[in-house]
Amino acid sequence: MTGAGRPQASPQCVANATAPPPMPALPQKLPNTGTTIFTVMSALAAEHGAVNLGQGFPDFGADPGLLQAVTDAMAAGHNQYPPMTGVPALREAVAAKLNTLYGAAYDAGSDITITAGGTQGLITALHACVGAGDEVLIIEPAYDSYDPAIRLAGAVPVGVPMTADYRIDWAAVRAAVTPRTRALVINTPHNPSGRVATRADLQELERIAEAHDLFVISDEVYEHMVYDGAPHESVARHPALRERSFLVSSFGKTFHVTGWKVGFVAAPPALSAAFRRLHQYTVFTVHTPTQHALASYLADPAPWQGLSGFYQAKRDAFRAALAATPLKLLPCEGTYFQTVDYSAVSDLNELDFARWLTTEIGVAAIPLSVFYQQPQERRHVRFCFAKRDETLAEAVKRLAALA
Repeated sequence: MTGAGRPQASPQCVANATAPPPMPALPQKLPNTGTTIFTVMSALAAEHGAVNLGQGFPDFGADPGLLQAVTDAMAAGHNQYPPMTGVPALREAVAAKLNTLYGAAYDAGSDITITAGGTQGLITALHACVGAGDEVLIIEPAYDSYDPAIRLAGAVPVGVPMTADYRIDWAAVRAAVTPRTRALVINTPHNPSGRVATRADLQELERIAEAHDLFVISDEVYEHMVYDGAPHESVARHPALRERSFLVSSFGKTFHVTGWKVGFVAAPPALSAAFRRLHQYTVFTVHTPTQHALASYLADPAPWQGLSGFYQAKRDAFRAALAATPLKLLPCEGTYFQTVDYSAVSDLNELDFARWLTTEIGVAAIPLSVFYQQPQERRHVRFCFAKRDETLAEAVKRLAALA
């Protein structure tokens, strides 16, 4: 029984007394960035049972020898933290490969850092060399991680569209440089177009970078997928360019293990030191047994030496099969992506066409319009041919319905 002199709290007061304090406002980082197109299209493909030629990953397994090497490394006790910069044997193997391929004398101790995939390498390199208010040139269409990575560093991405046939427009690059320009991101072989930069392209890049004292972030994750006997023109081949560049590559792309998320960044000592200051406080280091496995696997150059031939055979077979459809094939000089023009099939914009192709035809593709800051509609979509022969055959069978 309540005492007569004791006031009673109303139900509203009780509710107010127990209500949690309001949450603080979250900072608005990347407010205009939604879910990546690769996640969206892969989910749509799964929902509709479509053949997924959208997201760039193989649907076939890695070399059993490489997989066994990871097991062996774990059994040998390589399960604790490795050095922050990476397992020495792996850094030495990378340095040796770069020297063999490009005549580039990177020091394994000071110039090579093992990263949690190419994307982490790109983001950390950007944060190492740009800051608030700096401008960074990106060649469009551009892989969709560049823009947000630059914005997270407080810098401003400046898109420079390629020519109509997906070549770098160097006149436009020069015109885009301002006193605030600090760096340029280049990607060769190029995702999504499948084009490959030439020696003349790299020479022009060198002239611009030197004239305006720019850093270069060179995304070369498809370095071993260049076709028809053409060389890969790495920044590592050009000494003056190499001195101001972060070279980014990926073991996941090279050895069909994209889910491992292991890559590397090669840069001269001063750039590597800046990179490592950030790397140590973001990921610190990378999965130890995988690093040991890759180090031992790289002792045999045959797997990466044969990669261009392996994927060129897939490209050629895929292109020959697509030739029977109304899709117009654009050049594919490198990567494992084939871009097509669908203007003979539909008037839909690229995103809507990609959705229609997935839901109605049963083949997922990626629209190129999403690779621009300001979407450009050219009726182009991109297919990934890093798939089993039977996967590609099923995709082509379904695409035959377009005729």
